[in-house]
Order: sequence, then structure tokens, then C-alpha cells
Amino acid sequence: MIKKLDIEGRGMTSQRTRDRLIQRLRDRGIQDEGVLAVMRRVPRHLFVDEALASRSYEDTALPIGHGQTISQPYIVARMTELLLKGSNPENVLEVGTGSGYQAAVLGGLVKKLHTVEVIPELYRNARDLLYQLGYRNIYAHQSDGSWGWAQETPFDAIIATAAPEKVPETLLQQLKIGGVMVIPVGGQNQSQQLQCIYRLDEDEYRIDKHESVQFVPFVTK
Repeated sequence: MIKKLDIEGRGMTSQRTRDRLIQRLRDRGIQDEGVLAVMRRVPRHLFVDEALASRSYEDTALPIGHGQTISQPYIVARMTELLLKGSNPENVLEVGTGSGYQAAVLGGLVKKLHTVEVIPELYRNARDLLYQLGYRNIYAHQSDGSWGWAQETPFDAIIATAAPEKVPETLLQQLKIGGVMVIPVGGQNQSQQLQCIYRLDEDEYRIDKHESVQFVPFVTK
């Protein structure tokens, strides 16, 4: 049963506050108008603890409990833009649901999104909130992200919101030929780098390396 959430009463924010965030994203180089439009609409303040709602439209990561964070809006925009660049993926996998914010952004841009979260409480909270917000194209699952979600393979695109030391082979195999994976790579005490991995053939991949990032480490069972 879906728990009724007090959506209306949680930290309402002005459209002007959201618009300022979108302008900051533009200033930092985000150009995809579809991504910017969706991020203007998604109520980020609902995906953080009520005590942090006043900071929800700052361009910063915030804690969500269990040693996890809701990603910085710029990083969400950047990864989403990279995922969609030059393609129109329909069947997408997100590894690491967390608060559900990245899923909500993608849910406004792709036909179908499967998202997996290993931490039970985060999974339940995100699943319930996404349902209350009206998303019917997002399918949340409690699972170890390194296993992906084999029931719906192959995926046109995969996005990961936590950093493994190396990309799990299972995820590579669940990516469709011609598809792209956007993932931060590097351990907790190592430098991390945002990568786009393109599957060119059955056993051939191309890796494009982008900026340095800082994500929580990949959590596995």
C-alpha cells in the first residue's frame, strides 16, 4: 500500500527560486532546453528532509540519510544531458535511486525508466513519493545495483548515481548495442571521473572521459 505523503505542506518554494537555479545551470554550460525545462518543474524540495527544504534549490548536494546524498543539481543536469545527447532512449536503467530526484528528472524525458536501490528505506521513500507525484513510467525496484535489472534488458541507456571502483560487467552486458552508460568511476578514496561508455558491438566499447566528480561509493549487498 502506498503511504499518503503530505506533498502540499512540505517546504513550498517560489518559482523565482527555481528560476534562479535554472539560470545558474545555464551559466555553468547546461544547454539542453528539455533538461532545463524538466528541472524547472520538478519539486526538488520534496526529495530532501523537510529541515533542509530551504536549501533545496541551492546548487549543492544534500544528505538524505544512510550515508547517501541527493546529487547537486548541476551534476544531475550534466549527466542527464550526456545521457540524452544525440539520442532518444526509451528504455532506461538508473542504478541508485537514492532520493528519487534523478529518477523524477529522467521520468519527464524518457518513455520508461527502471530504477534500482539497495537500501530498503530509501527505496520505499522514493517509490512512494514518485507515485504520489504521478509518475507512472518509473518502475522502482529494491536490488543490488551491480546486478542491474535483467528482467528488462537490453537498456538503451544506463545512468549510475554512485561510483564503483570499476564498472560492473553485468551493467555493461545489459546495455544495448548502440546504447550509452553515464557513470562516475573511482573508489571512495580515489579520484573519480565521469565517463560515457558507448557499446559499439557485442564486446566492443568506447569510453569518453569527462570532468572529475565526487559521488558516494557504490553500495552492494
